[in-house]
Amino acid sequence: MAISLFTTLPFLSPTTTIFTLSTILTNSTTRYHFSTITMNSTTTTTSAASSSSLQHVPEQDSNEMERFANVTFQRYTSNSTKRNGNGTAIVWFRNDLRVLDNEALYKAWLSSQTILPVYCVDPRLFATTYHFGFQKTGALRAQFLVECLADLRKNLMNRGLNLLIQLGKPEDVIPSLAKAYGAHTVYAQKETCSEELNVERSVSRCLQQVGEPSDESVGGARSLNNHPKLEFVWGTTMYHRDDLPFDVTCLPDVYTQFRKTVEAKCAVRSSIKLPASLGPPAPVEDWGSIPSMEQLGLCSQNVSKGMKFVGGETAGLSRIYDYFWKKDLLKVYKETRNGMLGSDYSTKFSPWLASGSLSPRLIHDEVKRYENERQANSSTYWVLFELIWRDYFRFLSVKYGNSLFHIGGPRNVQRNWSQDKKLFESWRDGCTGYPLIDANMKELSTTGFMSNRGRQIVCSFLVRDMGIDWRMGAEWFETCLLDYDPCSNYGNWTYGSGVGNDPREDRYFSVPKQAQTYDPEGEYVAYWLPQLLTIPREKRNFPGSLYIRQVVPLKFGTTGRNNKEETSLGGARRRYDRRWNRN
Repeated sequence: MAISLFTTLPFLSPTTTIFTLSTILTNSTTRYHFSTITMNSTTTTTSAASSSSLQHVPEQDSNEMERFANVTFQRYTSNSTKRNGNGTAIVWFRNDLRVLDNEALYKAWLSSQTILPVYCVDPRLFATTYHFGFQKTGALRAQFLVECLADLRKNLMNRGLNLLIQLGKPEDVIPSLAKAYGAHTVYAQKETCSEELNVERSVSRCLQQVGEPSDESVGGARSLNNHPKLEFVWGTTMYHRDDLPFDVTCLPDVYTQFRKTVEAKCAVRSSIKLPASLGPPAPVEDWGSIPSMEQLGLCSQNVSKGMKFVGGETAGLSRIYDYFWKKDLLKVYKETRNGMLGSDYSTKFSPWLASGSLSPRLIHDEVKRYENERQANSSTYWVLFELIWRDYFRFLSVKYGNSLFHIGGPRNVQRNWSQDKKLFESWRDGCTGYPLIDANMKELSTTGFMSNRGRQIVCSFLVRDMGIDWRMGAEWFETCLLDYDPCSNYGNWTYGSGVGNDPREDRYFSVPKQAQTYDPEGEYVAYWLPQLLTIPREKRNFPGSLYIRQVVPLKFGTTGRNNKEETSLGGARRRYDRRWNRN
């Protein structure tokens, strides 16, 4: 998971040795802290909507998921590459919790005789957000992470390795392990945002202080007569950074220009095929245990309604199989992608992409295989189109750095924002009086997921109709989303609030128009707000006095307005509509 977003966050002392997280989490400090905020789950009632079955994503049981994943593992395995390295290499897993198409793992295997895979449970992941004191990692994403780690360990063990899990800061853990096992190189995926970069610099600095291995070292002598190397690998995007036809600092400020350029001048690299066996592992006595929610300072939150995502590479590969091959839904993706209810209107790949359990290049390869074996159409292209949006926000984070998180955004827009706590809490808790807004926010806090369409609507409502500081919404999404990553989250929030890379600063999503277009019979709002079930379908999105009072009036697009005016304010949206982790 992403660590945080600002260099000035009051981190803990780098000399602190971490064994548990609870004491650290209770002492976290922030510049501006609301009263303790808890995530409100939707209260279920005895109604048809609330009693409908919970959907697991993917829907297969564990045995079926294993079977589907094994087929994919075999497809992306090759034993033709010869290993010629010496000594021990460390793989520092970060947001790349997978085996397939993991270049850091591949390079470590090539360059060594033994590999030590490591994951550091960094306490800073579970502190509070920079401005408003929300949890950086809420319970639902923490549980997803725990499942990802368990699955990564299992998949590594299937290939002759294991995963060493350590509670602590990487700058403390990694150099200590490098010294103890005489590692010559630490391989890791390169990140792009400031706090992740700060950790990288800290690890590098501490590694430089590691001298020759002592007599007690257990991993074999290093090949070099100096400190261990830290080698980063680019692996977060579909298009590789080195293949772009321009330097990232010259990235186009309009997505369409970026997309057309890379599509014309770049090729997507094929997924790396690893050997079936990656062993032997380093001689570790205690590999550590998967952290419990209690160790993370969090209480478990059960998903009782909506979609329950299963964490891990095995589940992600199973979802690809399910959506592309079993249900054959890829061929209609473009027509269904704006849905809001159910699991099959879109791919739902984003939680596994954010954790690195799935590689965007592997998804690209599977799309191309589908096109070759079944059909190629606008829907198959559109999945790749969405992945290019994801790439774009990642590259923007390199170009603009911390300005992505500043109130004025990359363009330094000066605007008076409100930080009205009561108004914000009505949005956060799904109590605005607008069913479409409230239903989406209930889904978010209950499941950790919200449709791309819903994200755009609730963002527009918060910043346009309420006038609330967009960073409050971005930080709340950071807490809740299973698919949170700083680049896509903050890139989209700056875009939607008019301070980012959007050719139209006044982009507005009319709540009535969106409801009429995407939930005309009120099925979605009635599912998440069961009290609306007794209201006629055509009135569920506009229940008047039959629902709670509206906290603010809409600036544009009231139910009495005609669609022509609403289109003039938001019509251009369809052309430039950004993709908010729709995959």
